[in-house]
Order: sequence, then C-alpha cells, then structure tokens
Amino acid sequence: MTIHKLAENLWQIDFSLFGSCVYLFKYKKKNILVDTGAKWNFLELKKSLEELKTPAEKIDLVILTHGHFDHVGNISLFKNAKIYGSDKDFSRKENILDIKELNLPGVVLIETPGHSKGGVCLWFPKEKILFSGDTLFHRGIIGRTDIPGSNPSDMRKSLEKLTKLDFKILCPCHI
Repeated sequence: MTIHKLAENLWQIDFSLFGSCVYLFKYKKKNILVDTGAKWNFLELKKSLEELKTPAEKIDLVILTHGHFDHVGNISLFKNAKIYGSDKDFSRKENILDIKELNLPGVVLIETPGHSKGGVCLWFPKEKILFSGDTLFHRGIIGRTDIPGSNPSDMRKSLEKLTKLDFKILCPCHI
C-alpha cells in the first residue's frame, strides 16, 4: 500500500498489487472517498485514512464507481457517510443511495457501462480531474470486457464520452 498526493486535497491510496486504488478528495468542505477497495485491504485503508488525518468516521461521502468486490469491500467501515452507487449494480436493500441522487455542485456524473452495467465516472471540470473507475486507465488501457456483466459495445460508447472531456488528472482504480 502506498499513498500518493496527486493534487491539493487529492490522494491516491494504492493497493494495486493485490487490489485497487481508493481516492480521498477533500472537496468543498466534504471528505469524499471514491471506492473502498477490497475487503482484504480493510486494515490498510483504515490506517491510510488515519495517516491522512481523515479517519473513516470523518468521511462524508463514499462514491462507488461500480459494484465489483475490489471496489466495495470496505463500505462497512464508513458508518457516518452517505454511500452512492449505480442502481444497475446495487439494490436499494444494500443501503446504497442511487448515484443519480448525488447532489454535489461542480461534479459531472457520467454513466460508463462496459466493464460493468453500473459503471460511472466522476468529472470535476473546474479542477480537471476525472475519476474513471475501471473504464479508463493510464496509457490508454481500458477496463476488461470479458467478465460477466461486461459489454464491449457499451465500453466503446463509454470511452467515446470520456474522449470529449478536458482533464489533467486521471484517477483510475487500477494502475
């Protein structure tokens, strides 16, 4: 596990050797966590957030880019947070709010099915930051479409949406 500061108020917690990346973004007086990593990273995630002086209790929003196990494994850690995800990947029984109800000024929600039916990306145009989940990675690598629930045609359409965005910082969930 490694912590990287990517910008003012933006950190990547990298579990990529055995999991995915989680992002802490301090935005408009809110502590936002994008994805929660795999369950086996529970203690490392907790420790990382404490190192960043933002323990789990102080997270206001958790935004899930999709419903795969390596992104949602630690949602139980965030008892005080509102947790948002796509209703295409989560049922309301899971106490996960529909991401379409997210009211966060300055963010553009982009539905990006392909890797999963409920894939979403978050674009902060003013900050030029794109949280791309498992849709787009560095060096033009894209998310897998050979797993259950994925769709290569949807992925192609999602990538076309992302090519129209102006961003300087790409925050993929795997590096």
